[in-house]
Amino acid sequence: MRGIFASCALSALLLAAAWADHHHHPPGSEHSHEGELSCHKLSSPNADFAFALYKHLSTNAAAGKNVFFSPLGISTALSMLSTGASGETHRQLFSSLGYSAHTQAQVNEAYEHLFHMMGHSQESQILDVGNGVAVRSGFSPLEKFLKDVKHYYSADVFNVDFTKPAEAAAQINTFIASKTQDKIKEMVKDLDAEMAMVLINYVYFRGQWEKPFDGNQTHKADFNVDETTKVQVDMMKRNGRYQFYQDADNHTTVVMLPYKGNTSMMIVLPDEGKMKEVEGYINKDYIKHWHDSLFRSSVDLFLPKFSISAEAALDSPLKEMGITDAFANNADFSGMSDEIKLKVSKVSHQAVLSVDETGTEAAAVTTIEVMPMSMPETIKLDRPFMVFILEHSTRSIVFMGKISNPAAE
Repeated sequence: MRGIFASCALSALLLAAAWADHHHHPPGSEHSHEGELSCHKLSSPNADFAFALYKHLSTNAAAGKNVFFSPLGISTALSMLSTGASGETHRQLFSSLGYSAHTQAQVNEAYEHLFHMMGHSQESQILDVGNGVAVRSGFSPLEKFLKDVKHYYSADVFNVDFTKPAEAAAQINTFIASKTQDKIKEMVKDLDAEMAMVLINYVYFRGQWEKPFDGNQTHKADFNVDETTKVQVDMMKRNGRYQFYQDADNHTTVVMLPYKGNTSMMIVLPDEGKMKEVEGYINKDYIKHWHDSLFRSSVDLFLPKFSISAEAALDSPLKEMGITDAFANNADFSGMSDEIKLKVSKVSHQAVLSVDETGTEAAAVTTIEVMPMSMPETIKLDRPFMVFILEHSTRSIVFMGKISNPAAE
């Protein structure tokens, strides 16, 4: 199925240190009437984590490269990992995630609630966030750990024979492909025969624009990757009423494109030559400020069609953010196993985003908007822009990134 989808998978590979004989709404916006929903306590720390991680990934990305990841997916996977961590290893994970004020039990319950909230799939949108735990055949993690990841993190737990690494990788990849509608197929490669466990997180999103673009208006246009590089894109065009805000003080134009359901895409277009500056200051408070400042306006919107896939090796950014013991020989995952010392060997993440006119094969309903006679604002996304996919009921940043080159695969 063509369409707008974003999906990602994250695998945290846990290596037995001694296997061998030698042993959307931006945070802080309105509260719900019955007090804060339990998943909302994750909203603010998860957003801070998202921007901290973005800065590490963006700094290390080559010029002209797209950056795209699921902050929600990565926070979920690390929280699931924390469930089995103790001592200093747990403290570092919680400190980097911004959860120090909470207990593991409170965080687990918040994720259980978040999965429940996101599980109400409407016909027009699919948002699947889930987890998997591939366990070495013959290795028995602690019962409590398995029970917690199944109960709170909707995890599927299955056995894998890591002594046959190619078959083990194929089995895990089949699981991920089945959960991401075959968008992510070759996530896991090069498994170590000494592997004890692989933790997997996947996020799959497919939405339909509330206001589809007319394919007849799509035309070839130039996109300026940087001063010297142009690429040709299929540029979609739509004239309509959009939530829009021009923030002159911060050199940005913001437009919100709602999907049917509870999600929206917020596009942040820095003024010419200002991307670095915007990346330097951006944080959750700006997202909130922009979100609160949007007003409905008549807009001529030009948005390129694109389908990008971005992979991120998270080991070094996570270590830079203070999660070091989990990867070291002194890692404490005694909540997962009391017989074998475990450590994380590698954390990798892949996210895919596809944007086109409709979001699915056919959008049968056409609505005509009554336009005021004022001159429309023109927003032409013909240079690098930032994109956020926000889920409003849980106030989560499901995906975020920077589209530097829509023509890149």
